Amino acid sequence: MLVERNIPAAASNPVDAAMAWHGNDPRATIEALLADRVRLQEQLAMARACISKGFTRGWFPGREFE
Repeated sequence: MLVERNIPAAASNPVDAAMAWHGNDPRATIEALLADRVRLQEQLAMARACISKGFTRGWFPGREFE
């Protein structure tokens, strides 16, 4: 469950918003982004296994997404 946080309206830049979310701690921000990346890669692998080539017309994400 996500918790509401007080992020100033001036943080319209996504990088500034991510930093504000993690209390302006760059290490915590990077750790969270890397953990999210791993989770998204797992979801993509599961989708690849479940979705047929016919459904995607043979397209799969290339190396730029890995």
